Amino acid sequence: MVASGSVVPGPVGSGSGAGSPAFRWPLDGAPRLTRRFEPPPQPWLPGHRGVDLSAEPGAAVRAAGPGVVLFAGQVAGRPVITVGHSAGLRTTYEPVAPDVRAGDRVAVGAPLGRLHPGHVGCPDRACLHWGLRRGEEYLDPTALLGLGPVRLLPL
Repeated sequence: MVASGSVVPGPVGSGSGAGSPAFRWPLDGAPRLTRRFEPPPQPWLPGHRGVDLSAEPGAAVRAAGPGVVLFAGQVAGRPVITVGHSAGLRTTYEPVAPDVRAGDRVAVGAPLGRLHPGHVGCPDRACLHWGLRRGEEYLDPTALLGLGPVRLLPL
């Protein structure tokens, strides 16, 4: 049997060891997940295209992996940051007041900005919505940490 599913190529892990750091939580510590990834059955239908992580307002939001800031600004009245990574991956972070600008290179764990309160559907004072895409496909960002859903497929 081979594990498959929301797996992304390349090194994944905490960053210790001989390989360079790959991906980490975008918040310090191991944050509490308040809403899981729930992709819609069709791209135009409703769903939850990322995960929500509980944190305090003003918490530092960090780059989950090394890359280049592709966008830092407002989308539909919410502050959003998008970072491009290798293998065509893009992570998004909202609502985050950016301390970075488009074109900035960031290392894994580099500060991107501060978490704002007011994320819709958040049961706590503040939640970070963390998303992952490859091209037009939405993926579970916890797969970057080896925590996404796993399906066993025959060899």
